[in-house]
Amino acid sequence: MVYSLGLRILRNRAAAEDLTQDVFMQLLPQISTLASASHARHWLCRVATHRAIDQLRRRPPLPTGDDVLALVGDTEPGDPLLANRLRALIGELPPHPRAVVVLRYQEDMDPTEISELLDMPLNTVKSHLRRALEILRGQLT
Repeated sequence: MVYSLGLRILRNRAAAEDLTQDVFMQLLPQISTLASASHARHWLCRVATHRAIDQLRRRPPLPTGDDVLALVGDTEPGDPLLANRLRALIGELPPHPRAVVVLRYQEDMDPTEISELLDMPLNTVKSHLRRALEILRGQLT
């Protein structure tokens, strides 16, 4: 899950691998404070998403390999060219909207979960989703 989030948000295998390692290294000292498996999953998802957003803010986007497109959502039915184009457009979104779109549509979280996960007001999450979808629709037409 951590690697998948990193790959979907950062769109670079090496960066996603580094992110995964960093998150699990951060988990080790915290593991005794996690009450249950669901708490651990929430913690991992939260830390991975925040770290990915931080990486996107700090440095310019790393080049994506063609293999990243093949790894992310390879089993989806439908038009593969459209799916690849959508993935590329999502990768061009700013950090927070990109994370919100990935969590909503690729990790299947609802806006309230995303709001809690990102420490972001629910209306901000909804605004990011609405604006990102407008951008994606505009780019596809």
